[in-house]
Amino acid sequence: MQFPTSVGDHPLIERAVRHLDALGDPRYGRTLVRCLDDTLARTIRPMPDGSAFVVTGDIPAMWLRDSSTQLMPYLALLRDDPGLQDLVAAVLQRQFEQIRRDPYANAFNPEPSGRAHDTEDLCEDPWVWEEKYEVDSLAFPLLLAHRFWRATGRTDHLDGAVRTARAVLTVWRTEQDHEHLSSYRFTRSAGPASDTLPHGGRGTPVARTGMTWSGFRPSDDACAYGYNVPANLCAAAALDGTAEMARHAGDPELAEDADALAAELREGVARHGTVDHPDHGTIYAYEVDGLGGALLMDDANMPSLLSLPLVANVSTTDPLYRATREFVLSPANPTWYRGSVAEGVGSPHTPAEHIWPIAVAVQGLTSDDDAARLAALRTLVDTDAGTGAMHESFHKDDPTRFTRPWFSWANAMYAELALDVAGLGTRPLWSGSSAKP
Repeated sequence: MQFPTSVGDHPLIERAVRHLDALGDPRYGRTLVRCLDDTLARTIRPMPDGSAFVVTGDIPAMWLRDSSTQLMPYLALLRDDPGLQDLVAAVLQRQFEQIRRDPYANAFNPEPSGRAHDTEDLCEDPWVWEEKYEVDSLAFPLLLAHRFWRATGRTDHLDGAVRTARAVLTVWRTEQDHEHLSSYRFTRSAGPASDTLPHGGRGTPVARTGMTWSGFRPSDDACAYGYNVPANLCAAAALDGTAEMARHAGDPELAEDADALAAELREGVARHGTVDHPDHGTIYAYEVDGLGGALLMDDANMPSLLSLPLVANVSTTDPLYRATREFVLSPANPTWYRGSVAEGVGSPHTPAEHIWPIAVAVQGLTSDDDAARLAALRTLVDTDAGTGAMHESFHKDDPTRFTRPWFSWANAMYAELALDVAGLGTRPLWSGSSAKP
């Protein structure tokens, strides 16, 4: 099967470029087209079974989370573009197969080659590149499936989504009681401490809270405390969409189960996932353990606390979100940096004082102020080191000091923001409570 390799002549992209050019900087539109075309031309691999494999950039594996976010901006272009629709459906097919193969894995090979980030990892499945269990790895394909349905009205992927959702709910239910029900373990002898879980691969102790446990963050770094708050809220939003898809597919039992689990996750966050900050009031913690431990920070990788309106059905005007946002975008957050060329959120996954373009884009997308969104777009083109592409991170005082020269997820986030600034983005798809297809 052949998939589109360029969007340069897409009518909506032409409109977006005209709008962006009118803002006075030709880099905005050029970078939009370059980022979207790069994903289509260089990261998509059609597979013999009709599915599509997606690399995240300069690593030859397919991450469930990254491959979802890489496709999110194209949702705004799908209505009258069957080629792009078929591409998203093919990626979803691949994701569903991967999840049902191993719902604890975060990244996969295109064939059973046995290639892996570390060949000494406990997982011996030759299809699995890495088996770092992350709640968001299961949530993002379900979010993509639901938004694809709402963007197009297509239903040919719903049976696969429903079958996959059953496997996801089983894991999330199991990991609500990680200490007693879960057999998942992950250890890695080489690399930094953030690449392995303590206590024989079980992770740090947790109590039952109603939330679901995660071994690793969206950054692929180990959780300090087992309940990642933004990942749980993202999972709840994925379950909202799952319930809608299940009802449409004639599976009321799955819909009821999804609704019930979503409520439990949100109640767990409400009871255990917030803290009182002396300067910012009541805010979301980034991670908690249900035993009194709480980590106050944010991470540039999504789902993040900053990104909750994009991925968790949380309103930008919600008082708890607004207080948390103020914390995240302040010196009180240990991963927030202000330099001579930019300010924004970074990650323990990359060197200190490095800001992530993903987080800059998220900051713009979650702002209700047009000027702030445009300012974020300007920051992104001003800090690309003249490459015309987004990087994983860049130094706050010197954007020529960056990590990962080819990172398709960051390119996708630039595209989402640019389309949003042009008034043609995916904002109508963010909330699961909006109009159905």
